[in-house]
Amino acid sequence: MRDIRDDIFSGLAGRTFRAAIIAEDPGILAETSMAAQAARELGLSVDMVSSEGSAVKPGDEIIRFSGEPKRIAMAEDRLIGIMAKPSGIATSARRFVERAGACPRIVSGAWKKMPLSQKESIRRAIALGGASKRICDPPFLYLDKNYVKILGGVTACLHAVSGFNGHVRVIQLKGINNDINSEACQAAQNGAGIIFIDSGRIDDLDRVSDALKLASLRDRVEIAFGGNIQLNDIETLKKRDVDILDIGRAIVDAPLLDMRMEIMEA
Repeated sequence: MRDIRDDIFSGLAGRTFRAAIIAEDPGILAETSMAAQAARELGLSVDMVSSEGSAVKPGDEIIRFSGEPKRIAMAEDRLIGIMAKPSGIATSARRFVERAGACPRIVSGAWKKMPLSQKESIRRAIALGGASKRICDPPFLYLDKNYVKILGGVTACLHAVSGFNGHVRVIQLKGINNDINSEACQAAQNGAGIIFIDSGRIDDLDRVSDALKLASLRDRVEIAFGGNIQLNDIETLKKRDVDILDIGRAIVDAPLLDMRMEIMEA
């Protein structure tokens, strides 16, 4: 099927144009290397590309390239699509990390809920923003609420994985089978390394912390907390007894970093 752009640009045979993708918003860049590779695959010469993880402000050039008019037009569709959404994710991750400071540590595991084709790009973007893509470094076992339910409770669940030596045991608690502070104490007594309070309720976080301290178990575990955390919640949560904050949609569903293409010269 004939590309209509061949007709539109037919009078410009042999002409070369230079163009640039320019930031419309301030933010952190992701997938610029992939965009540069896509430009080369279109037959364009890449004259400049910003490094991944670098900060931009409105008006900054992200990538500059040159080539035939049709290929330039094709680049506008492809290159912005490669960079804009991941850069939005990286930008949001950086905002959470900067707001949290040295503690608590920011992680975002919600990439697991995204389409398989997008997961690697999202993981890279989270890391470029300075957040962790996993709740802890491997090797670890993540025991979610369904494992707890299937295996008959917190204690039984942790006993089922007692043979996995060298693995950090991360257990997700929502207070389904028992009150959440009792579940947390059971988890700490039975080998959990990280207790993930995934209810989104700050009072649950406070109750768990108090219960662990009262039982002299707090030093055995890290406490993670999640559940629809927004950027404005960070200042409140920094004052709580929490080691890790898991940020979901506020990072992986962040608005794209807006960009535009401009023809610089013929």
